[in-house]
Amino acid sequence: MAEKGVNRREFLKLAGIGTLASATALYGCSEGTKKGDSEAAVQGEVPTDKMTYRTNPKTGDKVSLLGYGMMRLPSLDGASARESTGGIDQEAVNRLVDYALEHGVNYFDTSPAYCKGFSERATGIALSRHPRNSYFVATKLSNFSPSTWSREASIAMYHNSMKELQVDYIDYLLLHGIGMGGMEALHGRYLDNGVLDFLLKEREAGRIRNLGFSYHGDIEVFDYLLSRHDEFQWDFVQIQLNYVDWKHARETNPRNTDAEYLYDELAKRNIPGVIMEPLLGGRLSKLPDHIVARLKQRRPTDSVASWAFRFAGSPEGILTVLSGMTYMEHLQDNLRTYSPLIPLTDDDKDYLEETAKLMLKYPTIPCNDCKYCMPCPYGIDIPAILLHYNKCVNEGNVPQSRQDENYRKARRAFLVGYDRSVPALRQANHCIGCNQCGPHCPQNIKIPDELHRIDAFIENLKQDKI
Repeated sequence: MAEKGVNRREFLKLAGIGTLASATALYGCSEGTKKGDSEAAVQGEVPTDKMTYRTNPKTGDKVSLLGYGMMRLPSLDGASARESTGGIDQEAVNRLVDYALEHGVNYFDTSPAYCKGFSERATGIALSRHPRNSYFVATKLSNFSPSTWSREASIAMYHNSMKELQVDYIDYLLLHGIGMGGMEALHGRYLDNGVLDFLLKEREAGRIRNLGFSYHGDIEVFDYLLSRHDEFQWDFVQIQLNYVDWKHARETNPRNTDAEYLYDELAKRNIPGVIMEPLLGGRLSKLPDHIVARLKQRRPTDSVASWAFRFAGSPEGILTVLSGMTYMEHLQDNLRTYSPLIPLTDDDKDYLEETAKLMLKYPTIPCNDCKYCMPCPYGIDIPAILLHYNKCVNEGNVPQSRQDENYRKARRAFLVGYDRSVPALRQANHCIGCNQCGPHCPQNIKIPDELHRIDAFIENLKQDKI
């Protein structure tokens, strides 16, 4: 933005509701992401025997530093099964799992909530074709809805996970989404109903080999569970960690917690960390052009995404870094990064900190496309709206006024791209502000406010016919 003469404050003024009548569009907004985005997919053979492994201090498990997140499995229509209605492409999943195992990946993370409820089944089909001792499977007790908070419903979900995964023990089981809903949800889902006591007994019996939790957003809950580590003996904890959230999570959202604090608290207790969102919902692989150029200047042959994965994998207390890999080229790129890992130097870390500060100048919305806000009772495609807006902002081209020579092109690109990305009946103008989505957002985004702001911006662009 600096190159265009518009700083963050000026852009927010342009895009804010109060001055939307004179706001300008965001030039150069692309209209989709092809599955061949990975720049490193053409860099030659992928090593089969160079994977970096970390040792679980309790069990001695040798865990691949790259973990396969089974949240974005390929669908029959070529998209991610999170968005598709075409069903999971099991043959493609089998090929990806086979390739991952052949190249040293042995940690596979799923959940009853992923891929519209079918991820565990697809994961079980793919992994059951291989010896049970050749992989570690992680899944979650995803009892988000109060209707599943009862002891009976939660235990039934746990047993169904084993059935779907075709296993008689789970290597890594997580309490899913700890922090969402605060202490009240923690007590309702796991403590007051005796479910955590049940899981501890299952671990003692060997049907759960490692018990942990994934943390989303309420630091009181995180600190409380760690304060009882002597009692619960957490075997691992899953946290969001990337080079923006390391020091700046609270700057993007005051309710978030800097990853540096989370990691340090785990390290004090010698609890291994499992990393989610190393790419910050994909945003660290789709950077503004001037930031891409900055990273390419330092390591020309490396993909942009590899910087984020190297950052996430460099701390010694990290057991594995999860990546949801829909396409083979994404898997191959990440395999190269960790086969073997080249840890970041102190100078590299300083460079990424400077890069993070540059990124914070862009007023994007911290949506990670997790879809926990969905479905909207009014049919709004919340993630698609927020991601379209972010993509356009990240192009970095913001005309200063209607007199700017790019304004007409920018306005059309934003509006056409919006209509192509989000069907008319699912656009932001249908939001009534019920806020059913808000409590489910791990990033604590004020979703109705953002939808109303974007809708006002779009309506003014439509009316500003020149």
